[in-house]
Amino acid sequence: MRKPIIAGNWKMNKTPEEAAELVKALVPAVKGADCDVVVCVPAVCFAAVMEAAKGSNIRLGAQNVHFAKSGAYTGELSVDMLTACGVEYVVIGHSERRQYFGETDATVNLRVKAAVAGGLTPIVCVGEKKEERENGYTDAIVEYQTRMALTGLTGEQISALVIAYEPVWAIGTGLTATDEQANETISVIRKAIARQYGQHVADAVRIQYGGSMNPGNVKGLMAQPEIDGGLIGGASLKAPDFTAVVMYNK
Repeated sequence: MRKPIIAGNWKMNKTPEEAAELVKALVPAVKGADCDVVVCVPAVCFAAVMEAAKGSNIRLGAQNVHFAKSGAYTGELSVDMLTACGVEYVVIGHSERRQYFGETDATVNLRVKAAVAGGLTPIVCVGEKKEERENGYTDAIVEYQTRMALTGLTGEQISALVIAYEPVWAIGTGLTATDEQANETISVIRKAIARQYGQHVADAVRIQYGGSMNPGNVKGLMAQPEIDGGLIGGASLKAPDFTAVVMYNK
């Protein structure tokens, strides 16, 4: 049985003071959740979130990581820097990183390998654009992105990471795939992993849905057999909304 994982991706939101206030509200609200709970926050909020979440079931995540140990990479953060701050999870390959900051399948792979080697759990994002879905390329796109992102990893390493299926057309738009569409595409990802690494690896890896999951649609999405959680955007910025998603089965 795969334990669900609900991760909030705060993107470029919240000052340290605001972050601490939100996490303090979440701590009692999500206590006893049946899923792993992660908040992926801006780096300036790491210390405030760690302090506010101390002793709780909320884990700290980052939104990106560089693949080099150190060096002349202005503005980047290494695995060692993140782990030293208490970070356990890291989002890699989000469509916004691909669209606005030149992230490619090759650099996603480098970041994933660096994160795994350094003890972080990657949340690896894959997903198709609107025109790709409309032209019938969804399965090919997500399979290719998945295979590229996982190149060079062992089956054991893949079993321990998280994949987030995020249809680009559903991020920040208020649109969402139907429960069946999300489940079907996540099934494609899982089958691709099975073909490459074996069914036991595919059965172990947790695959989230990330396209505008919110309190209104979480129950239907989480009822699907292939969906193991969510990577939550806008709904993770308000304590009542994120709590409703995390505690979807309560």
